[in-house]
Amino acid sequence: MKTVLVTGGAGFIGSNLVRWILHHRDWRVVNLDALTYAGNLENLRDVEQDPRYVFVHGRIEDAQLVTRLLEEYAVEGIIHCAAESHVDRSILSAAPFYETNVRGTLVLLEAARAYGIKRFLHVSTDEVYGSLGPDDPPFTEESPLKPNSPYAASKAAADCMVRAFVHTYNMPAIIARCSNNYGPYQFPEKLIPLMITNALADEPLPVYGDGHQVRDWIYVEDHCRGLVAAYEQGVVGEVYNFGGRSERRNIDVVRAILQLLGKPESLIRHVPDRPGHDRRYAIDCTKAERELGWTPTVTFEEGLAWTVEWYLHNRAWIESVRSGEYRRYYEQQYSWRLQEGAQV
Repeated sequence: MKTVLVTGGAGFIGSNLVRWILHHRDWRVVNLDALTYAGNLENLRDVEQDPRYVFVHGRIEDAQLVTRLLEEYAVEGIIHCAAESHVDRSILSAAPFYETNVRGTLVLLEAARAYGIKRFLHVSTDEVYGSLGPDDPPFTEESPLKPNSPYAASKAAADCMVRAFVHTYNMPAIIARCSNNYGPYQFPEKLIPLMITNALADEPLPVYGDGHQVRDWIYVEDHCRGLVAAYEQGVVGEVYNFGGRSERRNIDVVRAILQLLGKPESLIRHVPDRPGHDRRYAIDCTKAERELGWTPTVTFEEGLAWTVEWYLHNRAWIESVRSGEYRRYYEQQYSWRLQEGAQV
């Protein structure tokens, strides 16, 4: 049985990926997660008893820990999902994004190179490409990197480091870049879960500027299928874009959520736009479809309805996250690691 190390496996994309692997592949999964504010073991409560699943609390910047895990579990490959990912937080403070997204990726690459890892999949974002005009064609894998936020810049730097390790050290690495994900277990600071949770509480729905920013949306399970396809079939050194072919204006997404919940549009509050807000993202996923046999299968209308339904039936998860109760539990559980100097 092969073993893969998934970093950031308690986060939104990571937890959905861990679950997808355990349901569709006979692999052992070692989940390394620092349990920062967006990491939540409740996301994986349904698989925590699976004998093929191992959780390890720690940071990807901890080179000694990463090396020990590769050796102890005879790890064959790494799927690197761990990242600071919220643009607003990167605008307030860029340093944590450099620390995790750049230095953490470098630590993983160096450990993987020393150990002789067979496969390294780096999970990136379409935000490294910058912004598109209203009539521009979607981003392809050949589009130049033009990051516009500290978050995007940190991911672009990590992408470049992965590329450098491929060309300098023959690292068997692949890069995957995705458009906006949505689905179950997403931390409610991102657009769709924030709007759902605020609407359920009859609280104002803050929309940046005119709300006409355009994003391409991909259901998280479609993305997870793509990541496994890239891990299994991708060509070393290549980049694969994963998108949902579902461009939508933010304001239209918000209105669709309100309609599904039967809530009034009077809850919408337009707030000042954030600095440097990219106007449009769009992904051309033709290469992944052609070379990996992958295609998005969930329409935005289907996926949004499923997502709203999930949040409606998981009010306890929402309340735990919004209140911070899940954090207090982890701080008690892992206080021993705090005493050793690691950060939670």
